[in-house]
Amino acid sequence: MMRPEAWFADVDWASQTHHVCVVGGDGSKQEERAFRHGGTGLAEMADWIAARCGGSAPEDIPVAIEIPHGPVVECLLDHGFAVYSINPKQLDRFRDRFSPAGAKDDSLDARVLADALRTDLHHFRRIDPVDPVVIELRAWSRIFEELTRDRTRLSNRVRDQLWRYYPQMLEAVGSVVEPWFLDLWAKAPTPAKARRIQRRTLESLLKRHRIRRITADQLQEVLRAPAVAVAPGTTEAAVAHIKSVSASCTANSPTPSGRSPA
Repeated sequence: MMRPEAWFADVDWASQTHHVCVVGGDGSKQEERAFRHGGTGLAEMADWIAARCGGSAPEDIPVAIEIPHGPVVECLLDHGFAVYSINPKQLDRFRDRFSPAGAKDDSLDARVLADALRTDLHHFRRIDPVDPVVIELRAWSRIFEELTRDRTRLSNRVRDQLWRYYPQMLEAVGSVVEPWFLDLWAKAPTPAKARRIQRRTLESLLKRHRIRRITADQLQEVLRAPAVAVAPGTTEAAVAHIKSVSASCTANSPTPSGRSPA
């Protein structure tokens, strides 16, 4: 039997405004309020929940939320609340108790989660505070994954442009993600300039990047292969495209521990 003096709360979060509902242990008492996202709004939200729960200590007030991470969760944990999350599909089932049609509404969802927490706490997962180092490592892991996807997408765009007007460059470097590709392309961005590039320039570039699989003479021969016939303006358009992509790849690379590049 649930103690009537117990309290349960829910935060139905959104990008701009978070809707909060508090219910008593017997489900008969209910208060709701919306708070704007931001430092002030989140602090007011935590204080309001504590004030509406009959003087209970924050650690004795279970608070439900769908998403198990983010600033709202961190604010609640920082204030000492017992925070629980639930799978959105489970929330859909609990919503049927109040709205058979399954209609979604911020106020309704707040009430549904708070009441479900009151009656079915075992279906929720307790969220524990995470070590700051783990939070940072997770963030850098996500950054790495995002940058890897971006690099793949951008390199595909560069490869498409080279295939369009300059396939001998692709033959020379093998892959546009090779560290020396952009350096070579900057010196010979078109077949016309490749025909004029000096052997000693290529030799210096290969030495600087420690490339041994191809000699300067071989590289020069590949770059001077007959060019693809393209319509007027095609080469200029492709060069502009690759320049824009290379600028995106090299600008403002992130560094660990939140430090900006020197």
